[in-house]
Amino acid sequence: MHIPDGYLAPQTYLSFFAFIVPYLAVATRRVKKTLRLRQAPLLALGAAFTFVVMMFNIPLPGGTSGHAVGAVLVAILLGPWAASLAVSVAIILQALLFGDGGITAIGANCFNMAVVMPFVGYYGYRLAAGADPGPRRRWLAGAVAGYVGLNAAALCCGVELGLQPLLAAGADGRPLYAPYPLAVAVPAMVLGHLVFGLAEALVTGLVLRHLQRTGAGLPDLAGAGR
Repeated sequence: MHIPDGYLAPQTYLSFFAFIVPYLAVATRRVKKTLRLRQAPLLALGAAFTFVVMMFNIPLPGGTSGHAVGAVLVAILLGPWAASLAVSVAIILQALLFGDGGITAIGANCFNMAVVMPFVGYYGYRLAAGADPGPRRRWLAGAVAGYVGLNAAALCCGVELGLQPLLAAGADGRPLYAPYPLAVAVPAMVLGHLVFGLAEALVTGLVLRHLQRTGAGLPDLAGAGR
């Protein structure tokens, strides 16, 4: 799901940079106010966890690849704003150190996996868990939220790529960047992740269940949108 360099027109990736820089500044301020000191190591661990799981890419039909992200798991444990910071750090390091995702596409990749995914997943978790969930319902809700969050990010990625032929074309009408229209790009991203999302659901649900069994517990749902 990492968009490489050369697939987004300048007007697209600059717009995402213009959004993500102030967004992360706001996220940093919010996390400083709400994150307890004893949770700081968990934030670092969340960034490391997402960094590792995103490195395992599996080819998907249509010329794309899929991987787990872990953004929803971090959002459930620490809140969506903290998840935004953790996943963004991982995405930036992957682009700069390993070339996994383009440097020009950092803003777009952060938007998809560090904004859309944790927020959609976190509020999906709250909706699926209900007001007073039992332990079983919580980890099942986490699995559902992980699945939904990953597919929301994949849909955004497909739309961004599919819009490029409309935004930037040469004098002869040929696309200058990502060449495939929405009718091709969106199904290529979404259909594969409808299946691969099961891996994200499995990771999210099993980790939450493990935390419950070890007595670590899960945060109170009252902390909405932390």
